[in-house]
Amino acid sequence: MRRIFSSPKFLPVYSGVLTLMFVLAVAMDVWHGDFSAHVQAAEQGHSLTLDQLTVHRINVVEPDGITRLVISDKAEFPGGFYKGREFTRGDRSGAGMLFMNDEGTENGGMMWGGDREKDGTMESSGHLSFDGYEQDQMMALDSDQEGSKSATVYQINDNEGSTLFTPEVIDAMTRVQMMPPGPARQKAMQELRAKYPYKLKARAQLAREMDGSSTLRLRDADGRTRILLQVTAEGTPTIEFLDAQGKATQVWGPGKK
Repeated sequence: MRRIFSSPKFLPVYSGVLTLMFVLAVAMDVWHGDFSAHVQAAEQGHSLTLDQLTVHRINVVEPDGITRLVISDKAEFPGGFYKGREFTRGDRSGAGMLFMNDEGTENGGMMWGGDREKDGTMESSGHLSFDGYEQDQMMALDSDQEGSKSATVYQINDNEGSTLFTPEVIDAMTRVQMMPPGPARQKAMQELRAKYPYKLKARAQLAREMDGSSTLRLRDADGRTRILLQVTAEGTPTIEFLDAQGKATQVWGPGKK
């Protein structure tokens, strides 16, 4: 032992170890103090600045606690909000953002997703919408890809009917919408509309269709297309004027009068 202490190499090594331990202790204290200061500032209502933040979900709330915006991954994405209360919805599965109005009721949102199926088919989707007061979408932007086919649609709608979309109404709608196509679903939809009168009517639609054409549809108050501007996938342009029954009264385009 005396040899170690009396060795000329002992003192430099010993001093180096002590210096390293001192530096680490100071660094940990500074980091902990800085982090604690950030946390304390955040708790007191001051701003918190970070270079990166990794989370599953962020809830943006007003001072009174009303949730106004939710940003979430797929696993934590909310079903819906009504008067500040969150409720479940079985028809939602995706990551995105949910917008709430001043009363804490859903007012629109944005969702996106995409993957490659087991058979190799590529799928992608995106959605952005804004709702009427406790009703359906007044404006919607949708983009969908299914393999080699894709469509993108911008649509402006009217909400018809006095039904407000409470959690009970949304739950009833969701159950019907998730039924398999067929007579039973059609009957359930008729009963639903009789109990909760509502109808979404498209008034204007700009689209890149699945067939490769691009279209602009202008509709009347009953949702019927009255003017159709179209350029086919092959590049042929036409303008059609239609009556209330959907019959073309005039067609403009190559070879048309």
